[in-house]
Amino acid sequence: MREFLIMKLYGPMASWGDIAVGEQRLSHGHPTKSAVIGLLAAALGIQRDEEEKHQMLSKGYSMGVRVDSPGALLRDYHTVQVPPPDRGRTYYTRREEMSVLKFAMNTILSQRDYRVDAHYTVALYSENTESFTFECLVDALKAPRYTLYLGRKSCPLAFPLMPRIISAENLQQAFDQVPVDNELYRSSIFSTSSADNHITYYWEGMSREETGFPTQSGAYFQHERRDQVASRRRWQFSSRKEHQLTVKEGEK
Repeated sequence: MREFLIMKLYGPMASWGDIAVGEQRLSHGHPTKSAVIGLLAAALGIQRDEEEKHQMLSKGYSMGVRVDSPGALLRDYHTVQVPPPDRGRTYYTRREEMSVLKFAMNTILSQRDYRVDAHYTVALYSENTESFTFECLVDALKAPRYTLYLGRKSCPLAFPLMPRIISAENLQQAFDQVPVDNELYRSSIFSTSSADNHITYYWEGMSREETGFPTQSGAYFQHERRDQVASRRRWQFSSRKEHQLTVKEGEK
């Protein structure tokens, strides 16, 4: 048996940032590891420049996600003020950008993607005893130090995270202890099942066999995903390997 920290993520809007180039600000269809680690850091009250603690969180846990409902895509159109290019100056924050005189500012167009009415079950697991304990994380998530949000500050949580520690033989059994149709999501305003009665899982740090998921059915893929926090202060990320399995409900 091993321990898993399970929590629910739901908000009217969420945004799980993909690599952003130019005016397009895309969103993945499920939570990025950097967003989940940032949520934990906010709950614990960790400042952005506390690199050692961010690294402890980022390297201390592996993450699995069950997409309980994929929601719908919303694309928002923006106009954004930015300072003119200046080879002699680097702007590290939005506050520094806005310190430029208004008449010198330029305007660029931006399109930002959100997931609407999507909800997820997230599992954290680790063999690293030097990181924060699950008990510490659960306490912080129940009474967070800073405001929690789903990828962007404009995407607050709509329901409590319901963090809990679960003992299970493998990842599948851990997810099975938190069914999709729990009491929180029984309201008709939510779409509580994935499209076409299929459900998708994502995970890292385990082979398909180790997770307990079926090995002879479903659509299975591996991806390189650039959402491992390398430096929160400098906003840098590295790649990690993520597994994906989509199965028909009832085939597990």
